[in-house]
Amino acid sequence: MDWQNLWHWLYIAGMAIGALYFVWLGSNPRGVPRFEYFVATFIPIWSGLAYTSMVLPGVGIEQGRYVAFDEHVVFFARYLDWIVTTPLLLLALSWTAMHHHSKKDWTLIFSLMLTQVIVIASGLIADLSAVPATRYFWYIVGTIAFVIVLWGIWNPLRAKTREQDEPELPKFYDRLTTFFTATWICYPIIWILGPSGLQLFDQTVNSFLFCLVPFFSKVVFSYLDLNGLRSLGGRTAETDHERFVGGTFHFMNVIPTPWRSRRQRRRPRYLPGEMR
Repeated sequence: MDWQNLWHWLYIAGMAIGALYFVWLGSNPRGVPRFEYFVATFIPIWSGLAYTSMVLPGVGIEQGRYVAFDEHVVFFARYLDWIVTTPLLLLALSWTAMHHHSKKDWTLIFSLMLTQVIVIASGLIADLSAVPATRYFWYIVGTIAFVIVLWGIWNPLRAKTREQDEPELPKFYDRLTTFFTATWICYPIIWILGPSGLQLFDQTVNSFLFCLVPFFSKVVFSYLDLNGLRSLGGRTAETDHERFVGGTFHFMNVIPTPWRSRRQRRRPRYLPGEMR
């Protein structure tokens, strides 16, 4: 059995289901702008199409892959997927952070998106590099750019949520971004441990991981994001999906957030005579 094709077909099916779900969800936007549903729908469509190129009959480039050197296979279809979808995921996260802002901070948004393009482009160049020193140089460049993206979503973008009147938005953003960060950190780890780096596991395991993690970082993230936004403000009764999102995030309340400000960590002060 060709396990790589099986993982890819399952991934394509997951993307198709995700896209159909977001189309259905967008039919009743419940206060969430329709363009957010469009982006959430486009992401799995594009990703599914990119992965489809890896399962259709063909040779080499026709199958979204390229033998760069010494039988090292570069799945450039993945990079074609990531260079489009990962900036769009950052766009979706930015819209969530600025949910109640009438004017978005497009300078910050585009800075994050373009930095993410550097992350993906560096990964592709590294994967195509036959000289180990060159490969790790580009990997380090991409990792530095990735750290900058993480800094951006946990600092200036996170600060945007504190400027709005919605008290639940900062909490929701922190939980959503924790999930976002946990899934995105997996990408450089899988890359460096797999066939492109230290070769601690083979291409079959690599394909499985690069199907599993993107499903969570794309479809599951958008599911949590949209349903969470729909539940903010209690515009109407919560649906089962929104209650599930609330339950999913509930356990994260006990996880300490390392980026919490010192002001939040200070113990409350009491005036003389007040109850403690």
